[in-house]
Amino acid sequence: MADTARLLNRRSFLVTSGLAVGTAYAAAGAPAASAAPAPRGRALPGDPFTLGVASGDPAADGFVLWTRLALNPHAEDGLGGMPSRIVPVRWEVASDERFRRIERRGTAAARPESAHSVHVELSGLRSGRHYWYRFRVDDHISPVGRTGTTPRADTFGSALAMGFVSCSQFEHGYFTAYRRLAEEHPDLILHLGDYQYEYKKGVYVITGGNPRDHEGPETVTLANYRLRHAQYKADADLQAAHSVAPWLVVFDDHEVENNWAGYIPEDGSDTPTYDQFRARRAAAFQAYYENMPLRRRSIPKGPDIQVYRRVQWGRLANFHMLDTRQFRDDQACGDGNKVCPDAANPARTITGPAQEKWLLDGFRRSRARWDVIGQQVFFAQRDSDAGPVKKTSQDAWDGYVASRDRITKGWVDAKVRNAVVLTGDVHAHWASDLKANYDDPDSKTVGAELVCTSITSTGDGADSNPADHPYLKINPHLRFYNNQRGYVLTKIGKDEMRADFKTVPFVRTPGAAVSTKATFVIEDRVPGLRQTYLRPYSAPKIASLSDESVIEQTIRNETQP
Repeated sequence: MADTARLLNRRSFLVTSGLAVGTAYAAAGAPAASAAPAPRGRALPGDPFTLGVASGDPAADGFVLWTRLALNPHAEDGLGGMPSRIVPVRWEVASDERFRRIERRGTAAARPESAHSVHVELSGLRSGRHYWYRFRVDDHISPVGRTGTTPRADTFGSALAMGFVSCSQFEHGYFTAYRRLAEEHPDLILHLGDYQYEYKKGVYVITGGNPRDHEGPETVTLANYRLRHAQYKADADLQAAHSVAPWLVVFDDHEVENNWAGYIPEDGSDTPTYDQFRARRAAAFQAYYENMPLRRRSIPKGPDIQVYRRVQWGRLANFHMLDTRQFRDDQACGDGNKVCPDAANPARTITGPAQEKWLLDGFRRSRARWDVIGQQVFFAQRDSDAGPVKKTSQDAWDGYVASRDRITKGWVDAKVRNAVVLTGDVHAHWASDLKANYDDPDSKTVGAELVCTSITSTGDGADSNPADHPYLKINPHLRFYNNQRGYVLTKIGKDEMRADFKTVPFVRTPGAAVSTKATFVIEDRVPGLRQTYLRPYSAPKIASLSDESVIEQTIRNETQP
């Protein structure tokens, strides 16, 4: 059946494909496609679509289509075994899955200086529709991808099925959760950081050993980052998730280096290291753009890249996608979970002044039913000391208390109708009420935070009874915890947002089934969470450990080597 479908796909492409050029952008630093297609060289000796296809950054009239050509994803130079010449890539967009109704087609140039990546930025399509797309090089046809446009700005459209994910460490397991998310057929997927990890084989090892290994050294050069992205993109489960819906992506730390902050590397040492880190950032961002379905506004400029942006889903939702790495002050008191009075310094920022102003202006202008903040690190306060001393993670918003307070006050003062923060990073599912004052349990609830676990990072994990986790006892605004792998699937409607916390029991081997561990509902104009489902827990309870042991276990899960 699969071979027949591919044959039909190829035949219909050959019949309908032309050379008309639409609005396209080939890759970073490349000019827009002209009316004349790139010159053809010799036919490629194999399938160049080994890295799959993707789409992203949807708008009411278009989206970005992406592919990157690679005959050999494992080539050490990061160039995918491609010839050192421009390769013309035909693309096609249809309003039906069998490509009987072609809406757009054209040709883009895949250039060697951009690792033969292609970004086709489309506009002028109909709003609130699903579309299908594919690419062709010579006689090679890519897999078909499904994407879509957002509703018009003055309409709600139907309820939005949106999934969000983070932290996919290739070495720690199989990307089964990506496959299961693809099978949900969401309308939109958010990736909130740690899409790939920088470590070389043998550095970040889980208990029992890693089930698979990274190729190449730790990522430092452009060739290193290109190879690492190619190794991840060649994974069939990840390709399935990319092909089923448009993505909104933002990076966290591991796309560059663990726990970096601004221009300060992890070790934070002397000036020559800063200069080296600027070069490393430039290489990482170039490879990130080349491998993500981003618009041309995100083309890197040396060690800088623009990824904070806003996507409007009709009147239903605004997605404010943040960058909490590039503009932050260095972590106070070093990284990790600790007592740190300087975390409350009012001058400290995790977003930088310009991004903070942009976000607060967005709140003031918003007329959406839901304002969704897609970002990387834990937003709510999470104190790990049951006594009067406050001990928190300095890599999260707890290390930038004034920054968090200003943004929370910003959405409250702007009378944002429903504020929801989406978070990755911590390798576990969490859910919390957001408070005006976390030190007062009776303080007003002003929003909700949903935190997705990892796709694979830290390995299988284990089921747990959230009521037994000491963090929930110390912090009453924290409502849920689970330490298995998975994703969060939401359904956003006019009256409520429902969040299903999905888990898989193992990732050390492929093929795990997915189930719902818990469901929370956020009602329109009712800040905070209402739990509607919790899957029974029957394994030995986590309470059999001391509270201190559970806290240390949580910190170990979230702290990279």
